[in-house]
Amino acid sequence: MSLTKDEAATGEVSPALAIEAMFAFRSTAAIKAAIELDVFTAIGAGDATVKSLAATVGASERGLRILCDFLVVEGFLLKQEDRYLATPSTRMFLDRQSPAYMGAAVDFIAAPEMAELFLNDPSSYVRNGGAVGLANVSPDNPVWIRFARAMGAFTGSSAESLAAEVATWPQPPRKVLDIAAGPGRFGIEIARTIPSAKIVAVDWQSVLALSEQNAQEAGVAERYQSLAGSAFDVDWGGDYDLILLPNFLHHFDADTCVGLLKKVRSSLGSGGRVVGVEFVPNEDRISPSFEAEFSFEMLATTPAGDAYTKKELDEMARRAGFRGVTTKPLSPSPASLVFFE
Repeated sequence: MSLTKDEAATGEVSPALAIEAMFAFRSTAAIKAAIELDVFTAIGAGDATVKSLAATVGASERGLRILCDFLVVEGFLLKQEDRYLATPSTRMFLDRQSPAYMGAAVDFIAAPEMAELFLNDPSSYVRNGGAVGLANVSPDNPVWIRFARAMGAFTGSSAESLAAEVATWPQPPRKVLDIAAGPGRFGIEIARTIPSAKIVAVDWQSVLALSEQNAQEAGVAERYQSLAGSAFDVDWGGDYDLILLPNFLHHFDADTCVGLLKKVRSSLGSGGRVVGVEFVPNEDRISPSFEAEFSFEMLATTPAGDAYTKKELDEMARRAGFRGVTTKPLSPSPASLVFFE
């Protein structure tokens, strides 16, 4: 029998872990407030006291004192007498002036729609074995506009790593299909890295408006084509050298994934390849922590999605006519590349 995290850390029986979980949404609220008020950016610019912060971000001194002390306890800030300082990780990822800034992701992760799905009636989706109704996989769901606006920086490093991987191939792809493109970062990075590559991006029309804008800003708009509609229904053509499935399969049950993979396989040109991006837990389904816990994300927000193990992805691939899959970590992201062979 294994110990809980709390018992393993302290050697004592304690309610601390249960209390921490019950209060966890306070941490989400605090980080959301700090990001929306640009507290981390202001501290990075030198506003280290409550008084100077209040003047810069336009909030009460009392509110900022309590918020910043909370963030110190949580590990986001340091405190020296009456001054607050950012940690190295906070400076890197939560200061808007950093090129690695990812604070915008909170607009999706802590969106009201997401909070309602998780907290309104959690026992219902556990009883049901998934979200009641279509939830986040309903057609043209506006939550995916939030995703596209908020998650570009969150997926940016993964997109860059994937593009770097593809650039090492003996024959770089010329025709690329990006399924469920979202903010478009994966296809756009391929186009930036490989000047001969032309991208066809599939997603809902409202989402594609943003990916097209991102392609324009990246200087690849002339090689970026949009195709609006459901990936399961739209005719995207064929003869692709590379088909991307970034953060998509986990939203659906295995049979649905197999059906899509069959469609994908039939759309490949000679020598074409399929690469997915997924959170892949170990076969024990309890490690690594983020990948294992991602299954609960899918339980709350989709009717039948899951975080699939390599063995499960391999079985899907074989049922769809591939030989199997290989995976490669996308460090420092918890995601992995999944190569369908």
